[in-house]
Amino acid sequence: MTAIRLLIVDDQRLMRDGLRILLELEEDLEVVGEAANGREALEVYEQVRPDVVLMDIRMPEMDGVEATRRLRASWPDARVIILTTFDDDEYVFEGLRAGALGYLLKAVSGEELAQAIRTVAAGGALIDPSVTRKVVAEFARMGHRARTAPAELAEPLSEREEEILRLIAEGCTNREIAQRLFLAEGTVKNYVSAILAKIGARDRTQAVVRAQELGLL
Repeated sequence: MTAIRLLIVDDQRLMRDGLRILLELEEDLEVVGEAANGREALEVYEQVRPDVVLMDIRMPEMDGVEATRRLRASWPDARVIILTTFDDDEYVFEGLRAGALGYLLKAVSGEELAQAIRTVAAGGALIDPSVTRKVVAEFARMGHRARTAPAELAEPLSEREEEILRLIAEGCTNREIAQRLFLAEGTVKNYVSAILAKIGARDRTQAVVRAQELGLL
């Protein structure tokens, strides 16, 4: 079994130590680097090239949002999970726009965090349920004024693709979507790839933000 290699970014040493101990109890997870702020995170990332980054938000010198933005700019395949005590709307939306594939609150259990890491490492996205509700509520609030935007798509989404996009916005994984729609998981994966291509998004999280901008949600 090849372990998922992790970089922990948090300005609190106690938190970094605790996360390392917790995560390395899992046979398939390995912490290969730590950083105390966003600037250090960029340097350590280049050295160790982890599979997944656990990124705090509020840190000195460079916060987690800016670090995520720069990571994704330099390494488009970087997979970042924002792990924070804050669920303020500003942080949620800025983090997602920066390219984070996950947004979790530090109140999650060790098991939930480990599973989120596996999901993101596999190419999926995962947002804390309480945060997902904020995102969906914001989409509903802003959706009315963006309703004419879907015409901008060169190729419109099919009804099935729109249905899957809504489930992605709810934070569902490919497996969960497949179960709910009675489809093969591989079929869902193909639909997701088609959706990303049509709306011009790099990943599932950006797809949700982009879909809101286009008035698709």
